[in-house]
Amino acid sequence: MRSKKIIYTVIALALFNSACKKALDLDQQGVYTSDNYFRNEKDAINAVNGIYSLLEEEDYIGHAETTFDVPSDDYWRSGDHGEDEGIENLTYDASNAAIRYPWKWRYEEINRSTNCIINIPKITAISEAVKNRSLGEAYFLRAFGYWRLMIIQGDVPIITEDDYSKQNFNVPKSSIEEVRKQIEADLLKAVDLLPESYGGTDRGRVSKGTALGLLTKLYMYWEKLPEAIATGQKVIANSNYALAANYQDNFTRANESSTELLFSIQALQNVVQNDFTIYYIPRAWGGYGFSQPLQGLSNEFEANDPRKQATLLTVGDKVDLGDGNGLTTFTPDLSATGFAFKKYAVFNTQAAGGGVDHTFAVPLMRSADIYLLVAEALIRTQGAGAGDAIINQIRRRASAALPPVVGAGMKELIHERRVELAGEDQRHQDLMRWDKAKIVDIAAIYNLAVSKAPIDQNKTVTFVRPKNYYFPIPQVEIDKSKGVLIQNPNF
Repeated sequence: MRSKKIIYTVIALALFNSACKKALDLDQQGVYTSDNYFRNEKDAINAVNGIYSLLEEEDYIGHAETTFDVPSDDYWRSGDHGEDEGIENLTYDASNAAIRYPWKWRYEEINRSTNCIINIPKITAISEAVKNRSLGEAYFLRAFGYWRLMIIQGDVPIITEDDYSKQNFNVPKSSIEEVRKQIEADLLKAVDLLPESYGGTDRGRVSKGTALGLLTKLYMYWEKLPEAIATGQKVIANSNYALAANYQDNFTRANESSTELLFSIQALQNVVQNDFTIYYIPRAWGGYGFSQPLQGLSNEFEANDPRKQATLLTVGDKVDLGDGNGLTTFTPDLSATGFAFKKYAVFNTQAAGGGVDHTFAVPLMRSADIYLLVAEALIRTQGAGAGDAIINQIRRRASAALPPVVGAGMKELIHERRVELAGEDQRHQDLMRWDKAKIVDIAAIYNLAVSKAPIDQNKTVTFVRPKNYYFPIPQVEIDKSKGVLIQNPNF
């Protein structure tokens, strides 16, 4: 999450020990390294802002990380990235470009975060509140970098503060258990240091609730269900992280101050482009037309569930593109599947010319996700019906017309997560963790033609256990390590 104030901040490349190049014949104003940069409170804030800036990278959270959800039965990859076909069909190898792109950005996030963790405590000209907050942000953002590495690649290298100080970055992989412990340790520190909420220009930074939310997700992936319940309940019980009044409020221009958005990518019109939204919008409307929803996802919604209309654009729907031409119709030529994600098709109707709205905050983690994880953990530990109250909170928020669940088991929980979080990069990972727990058969789900739409019939994904539980380490990283990094099994 990031406020508008953060977006304007630019950190000198020299802060991260990068070489400087002559640009526009400007006089050099100073040379900064990690040793002489961290002087005061402003430096600490700017350094942390430099970690947030990585979330805008097109080859990281801006787009590339969402590619790892395209094998799911929710959508077809679409787009013009040839490497995505291998990811979708699970026919990739370690040289696949989509696997290579985000690896370096995850470690750059870890690098910048560790730099702050080492140096901010040395600053004396800083208030205790800002120091604690800045360190909490750094611990969370480092945990998030390791989180993405852990769920995508499994066993990965952990770069310690000692490694960082010695500039020793060529280290062997740690086990997934060690990586989980590293993430847990960082998140627990973040929970202790971060404030519950923000106001003014700091609105949008990660909060205590953000750290608790990711910690809940970690415990679910770790199969530590009692810990997930206890941690997630702290999010549910705190009004600072309350659900938005209406489901669709999470996907509007005004959502950036929503209490439900625990973590999001924020941009600013005409200043910072939000690649995440552009990738989902049809090309004729100024986007790239990637990740087109399938008929099977459309079929999953109940007949009276308004989340379908808030989530999907269907042929015949009307949209205001802000171009002064009134409502534009979503026509069959805009999508090969007949659908697009409406929740990301947000347009700037407040300025002449319209176009894609970059002031829309893209949710990376919502409270609703955490609610449903707690409900799942309750069902799996206490039996069917134990999660009913929480599931019904989510359903009542969607519509009072939706019938309440009674005695809900995993079938109902899986349905609720699919329709509530559609297109939010959860489905493939959810199915894999449920498959590991023998709750679903992911191979059967993916090998099935799930609907009558031609594109659904053409999508047949062969899932191989245990190979496809994790993606390989990029081959270029294996090569650069000179034998220190060992490739994941089966690759």
